[in-house]
Amino acid sequence: MNDIKLLKGRVEPWEQLQKDVADMETLYELGMEEGDQGVEDELRELYEKANAEYEHQSILNLLSDEVDKNDCFLSVHAGAGGTEACDWTFMLSRMYQRWAERHGYALEVLSEEEAEGGLKSINMRISGDYVYGYTKGEAGVHRLVRISPFDANARRHTSFASVYVFPVLDDSIEVKIDPKDLRVDTFRAGGKGGQHVNKTESAVRFTHIPTGIVVQCESERSQLMNRATAMSILRSRLYEYYKEQQEKENSKFAGEKKAISFGSQIRSYVFQPYTMVKDLRTRYSVGNIQAVMDGEIDGFLDAYLSAKWKGLPLDSADEDEGDDA
Repeated sequence: MNDIKLLKGRVEPWEQLQKDVADMETLYELGMEEGDQGVEDELRELYEKANAEYEHQSILNLLSDEVDKNDCFLSVHAGAGGTEACDWTFMLSRMYQRWAERHGYALEVLSEEEAEGGLKSINMRISGDYVYGYTKGEAGVHRLVRISPFDANARRHTSFASVYVFPVLDDSIEVKIDPKDLRVDTFRAGGKGGQHVNKTESAVRFTHIPTGIVVQCESERSQLMNRATAMSILRSRLYEYYKEQQEKENSKFAGEKKAISFGSQIRSYVFQPYTMVKDLRTRYSVGNIQAVMDGEIDGFLDAYLSAKWKGLPLDSADEDEGDDA
């Protein structure tokens, strides 16, 4: 039933678009016959609406990889910048949460590590149709330039956070994990706690010895549920890892893993001396930075997918804009 729903969502909009184009042609012919110049404004409005729908459906057609339709695990980690970077990690996590809310996607925080000023890291699961396909281009280093609220001298600071995106795998994709290759650690969950969560070792950490991949989950009160979630994350990480090994493309699913510092960013968010968010791969930019931080990032997602479809180079480039004073 889920597959049928997805297929209908891909076919029916194109059928409706064909009807809309036919209606515009009919309206145009009637206007020409009657010499009604007032039809022009209505036609222009209908055309712009149909063209926007065409662009949206064309982007959807780009999501054809086997895991594009799946949910995703999205994690944000603080990089260079100290306290400022931890605050930036919190701001980025909030941006993705707002984006998920705008689209009606379900979001669950699986684990987070608090730090002075914000978050050192956070792991989330976002659930909805084609979530991974939309968000896979977010993987990489994100750069913030602003006057730091933590600096008494009100100087501009540059800080970094790294975003990783992995697909949530369903049962149709098999990833073999030998129990002998796993080291399992249990510990008490952190956070504000309660009557139960901090009193038992409910949190679970898996270490996959051959690859060195470490995942953990502490969001549930039950150790069994945390085990299941952690295993799901590990399967996704291993899928991404083996896919990279097979195709020798480090940016295939999680993006190229560069140092979380200068010269490796994919996008810059500048608050001072001007406001602009610019993707250094697609050159797509937005001046309303507050809207972006409130989750309006679809322009960046669509620009990335469109550039991939057109075969344009997507390497991030260094730039001088917004460097420290």
